[in-house]
Amino acid sequence: MTGLSSSPRLIKGALIGVDLFNPLASIVVFQYNPDTMTRRLEPRGGGGGGDKGEAFRLAGPPKETITVSVEIDAADQLDQNNPLAIATGITPTLAALEMLVYPKTALVIANAALGAAGIIEILPTDAPMTLFVWGPTRVLPVRVGGITITEEAYDTLLNPIRAKVELTLNVLSYNDLSLGSAGNALFMVHQVTKEVLAVTNIFASIQNVGAGLKL
Repeated sequence: MTGLSSSPRLIKGALIGVDLFNPLASIVVFQYNPDTMTRRLEPRGGGGGGDKGEAFRLAGPPKETITVSVEIDAADQLDQNNPLAIATGITPTLAALEMLVYPKTALVIANAALGAAGIIEILPTDAPMTLFVWGPTRVLPVRVGGITITEEAYDTLLNPIRAKVELTLNVLSYNDLSLGSAGNALFMVHQVTKEVLAVTNIFASIQNVGAGLKL
């Protein structure tokens, strides 16, 4: 046995579209975890209205935007003669990502029928609740703000077999989600976890101060 056999198994990041009517259509486990992830936090509220008493007031959790680049490659599957990869390349994975921002055709057809019947008010279709999963401490409800797909290689049928996907994800908080929703509860768990981790940082800070005094 090699030393690698005792290595911890790497947890894969994922995007999961929670859709009760089509539960498997939008589950994308990242083939390779991205090396980097950019997170931008923009505070809500504050003293923009001229009232000095409002300078430190927060109207809710910050608006957080996550940008991450994901690589998708069919090389391993093609080497293993995987029939799906041979027939379609990485098109199924790209389709699963894209379905996070497409309305379901059944609802589109139903709305078209209602419009043809003379019903004026037709509500927009809801996207599935999308979860960004990045380890056990970060399971976040998000809205997909943008998907940029760069296809880099093709097979003989012009199916893409290698691509980079740039994802822009807007984190949804309890400011955005209804009180009893699963997404609201998940964000609250995320914030409580963050608060606990922030408190544990005090021990590291005390150790750093002590080390500085010894010097």
